[in-house]
Amino acid sequence: MRYIADFHLHSKYSRATSREMDLRHLNQWAKLKGIDILGTGDFTHPLWFKELEEKLIHLGNGLYRLKDKSVFFILTTEISCIYKKGDKTRRIHLLVFAPSLEVVKKLNQRLEKNYNLHSDGRPILGIDAKELLKIILDVSIENFVVPAHAWTPWYSLFGSKSGFDSIEECFEEMTPEIYALETGLSSDPLMNWRVSSLDRLTLISNSDAHSPENLGREANVFEFPDEEGISYQKIIESIKIRKNFDFTIEFFPEEGKYHFDGHRNCQISLAPRETKKLKGICPVCHRPLTIGVLHRVDDLADREVPIAPQLAPGFKSIIPLKEIIAQIYGVNKTAKKVKEKYLELIKKTEKGEFSVLLDLEEKELLEIALPRVVQGIIKARKGEVVKIGGYDGVYGKIKILFDKSEQDFQEKMF
Repeated sequence: MRYIADFHLHSKYSRATSREMDLRHLNQWAKLKGIDILGTGDFTHPLWFKELEEKLIHLGNGLYRLKDKSVFFILTTEISCIYKKGDKTRRIHLLVFAPSLEVVKKLNQRLEKNYNLHSDGRPILGIDAKELLKIILDVSIENFVVPAHAWTPWYSLFGSKSGFDSIEECFEEMTPEIYALETGLSSDPLMNWRVSSLDRLTLISNSDAHSPENLGREANVFEFPDEEGISYQKIIESIKIRKNFDFTIEFFPEEGKYHFDGHRNCQISLAPRETKKLKGICPVCHRPLTIGVLHRVDDLADREVPIAPQLAPGFKSIIPLKEIIAQIYGVNKTAKKVKEKYLELIKKTEKGEFSVLLDLEEKELLEIALPRVVQGIIKARKGEVVKIGGYDGVYGKIKILFDKSEQDFQEKMF
């Protein structure tokens, strides 16, 4: 049986998140998306932890559900480590998985002795990432830690502003306890497969959503035999040994907001080779550029051509359905009309957005969607798109290469 999982997201108790990042709305939007397993996010926050305790029902397998028995929840959080190491300030984000609320309670109690967990759903701790990993595993060997959005410039393992050049440099003797890496929106497996030192790690992808509608913009797809069922332990083991882990669902990495180098204020976006010619200095303000993900991959890569490691999950790049509809209508994806058309289409299928984007044949799609929408979905699947790279916090754009003119189609739509 197939399970689509999005492990990394945030609750309403994290900064810059929607007030609708509560269990009811998360459950509702996960069903619309076709997500089967959803991270809780933010389990370190006392108020959110209390809600998890009060509203989630433990299934006895390390997973939880609300009373309506729809989406599985798996306990996760993101922790920010800010500390000095090697004469440089490091800012590393870690995605943490836990097998039960009892284990989470013990971990939270351990961390509360020295750190403030109340200020943010994603707490900032002044602790070495290696030492935090030790604490997490000391609380329970079933806990699991993954470096989050590993290439993002400001807060990540390999980030240009505050990261390291290798996993070993960060985690030292604890490196064998790191089994996976979260690629982040601005990189995909092909980019990571250029770095041979990452071959032993399983690449996972998640939305890092701050609003319910962004759930599943990246996700993981598992295929477990029906007779085995699903559990926390099986999910973690699947990630560790790459068994029953089918593929990841990816943004086109150019759409990520840190793919290229650049300066947002100066509206400067540069490919790595251009940045190197400028010696990393912005041609407008003459300050150092924000070095993006593609540049960092180039710096650390020891392969010109990506090589997929043995048993590595595959991947499929998508354009979220709302973005396809928005492009057809020539409006922003947050427009009321886009949401209306999105919900209208999703209600015609029982399995949600991912079924539309990944599974249904063109003939089946034409039974529930307008031809132009179907054309957009098929074009996105084939990668027939124009890519404009994001930079320095500005999202990139992925434009579908439609066969007919936008004007002709919009006249028929309105």
